[in-house]
Amino acid sequence: MPSSPSDEAARLRRILPAAPAASAAGKAAEAQILASRGKITPLYQILLNSLPVATGWEALLTAIRQQMALDPALRELIILRVAVLNQADYEFQAHVPHAKQAGVSDAKIEAIKAMDPGPFDETERAVLDYTDAMTRDIRVDDSLFARIKDRFDPTARVEITATVAAYNMVSRFLIALDVH
Repeated sequence: MPSSPSDEAARLRRILPAAPAASAAGKAAEAQILASRGKITPLYQILLNSLPVATGWEALLTAIRQQMALDPALRELIILRVAVLNQADYEFQAHVPHAKQAGVSDAKIEAIKAMDPGPFDETERAVLDYTDAMTRDIRVDDSLFARIKDRFDPTARVEITATVAAYNMVSRFLIALDVH
């Protein structure tokens, strides 16, 4: 008997979403994700295959997305840029609504995709260049870091760096496990 298209898609997936939780810890993790995110996205469905990873991930990404002082528009520019650099389409599409909500214009969103520095001011360009260096080269040269240091206090420098690092983790996880 031939397999159905959905059977074939499931067979080709690198990892299946976790089954709904049966344990108290699993139910608590699902409830926390629902409270924080509003739904359990395909990313979290995969993460829930490991409760320690899912709960740690949720705590880190919630801090980055909802608890930092960093300007939300800058945060979303960073996330979109990491997604483009790493070819993480799911991540990019998931963050376009957040970017718009944070006040990022359609022109800037398109410029991020096209790697066009045109519509960005000097501060945004410094952050995008920093994102590029951390993502592509890992090391950030002193002259580029000086541009960040001149514009941001230590808290903002930590938050910018953590955002770039965390969303590189996200995109690499999504791509390796083919989450979409």
